[in-house]
Amino acid sequence: MEYRGLTLDPFQQQAIEHVDADRSVLVSAPTGTGKTLIADYIVEKALTENKEVIYTAPIKALSNQKYRDYTRLYGYDKVGLITGDNVINRDAPLRIMTTEILRNMLLSGEELPHLSHVIIDEIHFLDDIERGTVWEEVLIYLPSRVKILGLSATLANIQEFSDWLSYVRSEEVPVVIEDTRHVPLSIYMANRDAGICDFDRYKYLHARWHTLAKKAKAEAEKRKAREGGGGGRRRRGRGRGGGKLMLPGQKETRHFDLIKMLGAEFQPILYFAFSRKMCEQFSRELGRKSPDEGFTTEEEKALIKARVDQFDYEFEKVMTSDQEAMYLKGIACHHAGLHVGLKAFVEDLYERKLIKVLYCTSTFALGINMPARTTCFQALRKYNGHSVVPLTVRQFMQKAGRAGRRGIDHVGYVVILEEFWDFERDGDAIAAYISGDHEKVRSAFNLSFNSVVNLLDRHNGDLDQIRDIIDKSFLTFSHRQAAKAAERRLEAIAEKLASDGWDPRKEDAGTPPRQLMSRAKKYRKLTRRRRKEDDKVWSDFNEKVSLLQGIGYLDEELEFNAGAKVLRHLQIEEIFSTELVLSGILDDHEPALIFGAVCAMSNSFSRAVSIRVRPRGLQGKLSKAMRQIRYGEAVRNSEYAIGQQVTFTPEMISFGVSWFEGKSLQEMLLSIDSATDISGDLVSAFRRAKDLCQQLKRVYEEDPYMSEKLKTILKTVSRDEVEVVD
Repeated sequence: MEYRGLTLDPFQQQAIEHVDADRSVLVSAPTGTGKTLIADYIVEKALTENKEVIYTAPIKALSNQKYRDYTRLYGYDKVGLITGDNVINRDAPLRIMTTEILRNMLLSGEELPHLSHVIIDEIHFLDDIERGTVWEEVLIYLPSRVKILGLSATLANIQEFSDWLSYVRSEEVPVVIEDTRHVPLSIYMANRDAGICDFDRYKYLHARWHTLAKKAKAEAEKRKAREGGGGGRRRRGRGRGGGKLMLPGQKETRHFDLIKMLGAEFQPILYFAFSRKMCEQFSRELGRKSPDEGFTTEEEKALIKARVDQFDYEFEKVMTSDQEAMYLKGIACHHAGLHVGLKAFVEDLYERKLIKVLYCTSTFALGINMPARTTCFQALRKYNGHSVVPLTVRQFMQKAGRAGRRGIDHVGYVVILEEFWDFERDGDAIAAYISGDHEKVRSAFNLSFNSVVNLLDRHNGDLDQIRDIIDKSFLTFSHRQAAKAAERRLEAIAEKLASDGWDPRKEDAGTPPRQLMSRAKKYRKLTRRRRKEDDKVWSDFNEKVSLLQGIGYLDEELEFNAGAKVLRHLQIEEIFSTELVLSGILDDHEPALIFGAVCAMSNSFSRAVSIRVRPRGLQGKLSKAMRQIRYGEAVRNSEYAIGQQVTFTPEMISFGVSWFEGKSLQEMLLSIDSATDISGDLVSAFRRAKDLCQQLKRVYEEDPYMSEKLKTILKTVSRDEVEVVD
């Protein structure tokens, strides 16, 4: 079978056959194997048949890229983009949107009579702690007549996921699995002393190094003792290596060492670093340390120069001379905080094969179709919001899978920069990456207060209907599957107890004999736990309803008071935001200060960050008023209910005002002392604050005075790094 002149792979053909048979289907395959071609087939089929299709993506950058791709294919009239930042052609037959937007449309009861398919890219995001609930709600609320194409990375429990979907949608949802990559991956380790080698060779070299390093350390300690007891108290963690086990004269491997080791035959290279500052710094360093000609030919330099000139005409004074010099050498960086124009510029050069080394963050791996010959990892551990942990197998493979271009490369190279002294910490994780033991997708379903009031609103307070929805969650499904397993285990324990003379299933069982007491206690404990798990999600819903009644948002009959009416529209710091609206303290402030207030609810700094500005004057008064709300009964009760700390950072008021007034990130960073780059944190905070302003605009849509101020905010703050619509 062929499509668009391409011979389809068996898994693509199988999936398309399910589509033609009007079935929903889950497709699980490694990164880069061609899952999106199935989505393209559905889009073309729907448009040909005068039907509608929605394409959802987990991040705005991917939504923007799909919008560009499909407008090139079908023109602007047939394609729309809805991301919260912007709405383009909302009534188009093909609409690309974030999953949150679709969820909100379904919750509001929007009619979608001509919708034939919803394509859910990266459907495994269902287990994302912060956003996974949205994926479940979409899959539950979507009418069964609308068919789903779920695209996923490899999942260990894809069949369990399919079983749940089949249950929720009252239709069989088949699974199509592809395990083989067209371009196989070869995973290597590298450092200055080992060079580039495979895992087994690296383990041998590490063992040899470890023996020598321990011997050198022991000899150094003996020498210090002979010289006078080590010179007093030892200072830990100081000097080269921070106290790590190292050989004398051994140096850390730098990113440019690795690029030099790889050479031109491994280009283009995607080099993954886990901070925006690192991407910026590395690209500049490689630009300085690379030969004068860089990695590009004279012909390629001429093409890049022409594109630079075009960019300078469109975006005056955005690109610096240092950046231009770097691009001419075929070097660039890409991250979410980059100026929107530069981001599109870099993507364009990369697609034209003019960028040879691209330093990037994780966002670049998430669905954006820009493969390379080689992917490099600066590190394998990342901050997950709570602690620094190893990448999961799925996260690693999503990035590593960008290596190997179909039809161009016979193999994709994955190179991990791994110092010998870190291997004992990272070895098990690396072994898991190589073996490809993918994790299971787990439900992260957590009914937010916004979800609770919208469920009550949509179903007119009918608790039976709402219970039906909640019982359809993947979390409840998983609990019940576990309960069935627990039931079988309980039955086995009961049978054994009965055979030993005491049957706990009988009403008149009485007290168990002393010799069976410990086993009887275990049986009762498991029984109580199973009963509790059965209704866990429903109990959570009822607890949140009770809280909303306790703070006066709902009355005893579940009718909406002012708080619930406001809360319907707010999804960021829900109760804090609602209380802020109800207090009226924003109403008399100018747009700059309103944006500052919402910024204070959008970001928190680590203790290692020192801020040299404090809110004063009007900002100080606003901060004091917000603090009273933050520590008021309603917000504290909600904080306890969700088990998560409410965000309130008064210092962000000043930064929000500064951004509204046109100051640059560089100017703001002068007020901050931090060992790490936090420019990305500021950009994320401003974007999150912008999203909250969009939600507030819906709250105030019947108040022209406040509505106009919020429109001004949304227009003014959408600039430079905060603007994400290309």
